[in-house]
Amino acid sequence: MTGKPGWLIHRYDTVNSTMDVARVLAQFGARDRTVVLSVEQTSGRGRGGRSWHAPAGTAVFCTIILRPTITSERLSTLPLLAGVAVAEAIEDISGCKARLKWPNDVWLGADPDNAKVSGILLMSSLHGNAVDFVAVGIGINVLVESGNLPQGATSLHAATGVATTPDEVFNAVLDRFDRAYADFVATRGRPSLAGWRARAALLGEVVTVEDGSRCLTGIFTGIDEDGGLLIEEPGHRVQKVVAGDLVRGPRRVGGGR
Repeated sequence: MTGKPGWLIHRYDTVNSTMDVARVLAQFGARDRTVVLSVEQTSGRGRGGRSWHAPAGTAVFCTIILRPTITSERLSTLPLLAGVAVAEAIEDISGCKARLKWPNDVWLGADPDNAKVSGILLMSSLHGNAVDFVAVGIGINVLVESGNLPQGATSLHAATGVATTPDEVFNAVLDRFDRAYADFVATRGRPSLAGWRARAALLGEVVTVEDGSRCLTGIFTGIDEDGGLLIEEPGHRVQKVVAGDLVRGPRRVGGGR
């Protein structure tokens, strides 16, 4: 175990998933601002159970355990703040602007078809409406070569040519997240989302949000103070979306893309 001021960091060479390790630690009482960090994870997952894998030593694999004293409905801005922290860290290191795709992806580089450099996953444990703990999983492709990247993904090195280390990126992210989380706690879950809005990908474009059998297409006009996506359907009022997969453009006939 190692630490930065205010943080307790558990470092591993390899785990199945930092989220799984963090969940166990949290259930056994791990304190607020505990981090699980691994050089490798063999069964990493993103949203919807999607696989997240990269060769050992080429990516940041971490999960942050938090215990904010807020109600559950106030958690909705936390993954957006984590995205801003990742984007700011990448920008500091690479000098290239990152973009944020609602609700939990960080994009980097000029290739619109291969832009995802980071993904964020939030898991919470609740007692009624009170938050027991929150686990914020963060994966960042740092040195992953193009041949080892799935369709749609990139890495910091592939997108910018900057050679850095996962540890350097992790330390930069934690520094940025430390400030963001302090603001999150001070505002009881309603911090400024200006940093997210300034980096919003697909803003003003026609997009589609799918959540199970529900499908909504319209113009992405922004986010509200809760972090909800605002979609303007032709001929209808602006609608708020709180969950779903966001893609560019209208949904094609038959559901294909």
